Amino acid sequence: MLSIVIPTLNEEKYLPKLLNSIKKQSFKNYEIIVADFNSKDKTRKIAKKYKCKIANGGPPSVARNNGAKIAKGDMLFFIDADCIINKSFLQKALKEIKGKNLDAAGCYAVPQSKKISDHLTFALFNFWICITQFFYPNAAFGIFCKKDLHRRINGFDESIRLSEDMDYVKRAGKHGKFRILKSAKIYASVRRFDEEGRLKLIIKLLLSGIYRVFFGEIKSDMFKYRFGHKMK
Repeated sequence: MLSIVIPTLNEEKYLPKLLNSIKKQSFKNYEIIVADFNSKDKTRKIAKKYKCKIANGGPPSVARNNGAKIAKGDMLFFIDADCIINKSFLQKALKEIKGKNLDAAGCYAVPQSKKISDHLTFALFNFWICITQFFYPNAAFGIFCKKDLHRRINGFDESIRLSEDMDYVKRAGKHGKFRILKSAKIYASVRRFDEEGRLKLIIKLLLSGIYRVFFGEIKSDMFKYRFGHKMK
C-alpha cells in the first residue's frame, strides 16, 4: 500500500483539487493522510468528506512525521496541498521506482501558470535537481520514500525552518538509492509567487540554497518562511 501524506493549514481552496486528482488515479491501492495544523477554514471537513485519515499537524516537518506515524503503507508519498497530479501519476511513478529499485525519489514540477517566467523558473529548478540527484539530492513538492528508510533517517528534521524537504532527501540519499523520476510530474501552484512577488521569492530561494551549501541547514527564521495559507 502507498500512504499519501498531505500537510495542511487552511487549504480549503486547494485541497479539493489535489484530492480529486488523487481520486482519479489509475492506481488505487493507497490511503490519504491529511496532517492538519488546526485549520480555521473547512480543510478538516473536506478531508473527512474524501475519507482521509486525519493526523495532528504543525509546521511541515512535524506534519509529515505525524502523518507517517499512522501510515499503513510500506511506501510514503509526501505532497503539498496546492499541487495536483494527472491520473497516471502514481502508476507511472511506482513502476519507475520499482524498475530502478529506488528507496526514495523526487519529482519534476510544472507550474500551474501561463506565465513564461514561471515556466522558465521551474525549468531551472528541474535542471538543478536533475544534475544534483547523484551527489547532493534535492526535491520539493512531492517526495516518495520507503517507510523503513524514513524511520532509519528519523524522518524530517523538525528543527529546520526552511528547505526541510531538501535536507530529508539529502539524508535519504546517503542511506538508500535516490533519483528524480522521469515518468511522473507534479503540477504545482504558483501562489507563493503571487503572494510574495516573483523576484523576491526567487532571490529568497537562491540565498537559502547558497546558505545551505556553505553553512548547513536553516534553523532560524532568517528567510521569513511561512507555512500554508494563513487566513486574513
